[in-house]
Amino acid sequence: MKILESQLETRLGRVLLFTHDDAVCALGFRGQRGALLRSLARRFGAFELERSSGVGRPGAALRAYFAGDLGAITSVPLELAGTPFQRRVWHALRTIPAGETLTYAALARAVGRPRAVRAVARANATNPACILVPCHRVIGADGGLRGYAGGIQRKRRLLEHERAHSRRAA
Repeated sequence: MKILESQLETRLGRVLLFTHDDAVCALGFRGQRGALLRSLARRFGAFELERSSGVGRPGAALRAYFAGDLGAITSVPLELAGTPFQRRVWHALRTIPAGETLTYAALARAVGRPRAVRAVARANATNPACILVPCHRVIGADGGLRGYAGGIQRKRRLLEHERAHSRRAA
């Protein structure tokens, strides 16, 4: 399996984009490269990594998202090998509207496992494609921002970005 690695500069810093046949396998921020590569190896086994100067359709969608078109990322194809439970959580994350948030408990209810809050939080934490699978939209029961692999400040800025552009679109 060949995976292309490309980079995209955003207002939140450099984003690393890993794709296979134009579908995103992993997405993260600078400083997460090692973790992203380990995640790819766990999920896909051996792969050939090739650096690419182009970002393709996924990169164009991310640029549009950061320019204010929040819906641009919803149609980006994903190839996120994971357990059936993880995939169910990741799918549910993609249904949270931009600019809105959901608690971990509400997300657990949404996937039909209301008592599995910790398992849902773990699946959220192992999300291999931040922003595209918007784990930043999940918050604590008290409304506080909880862990985010890209850092709490980025989580805050993503939510602020979405809220600002959601209000403009309304």
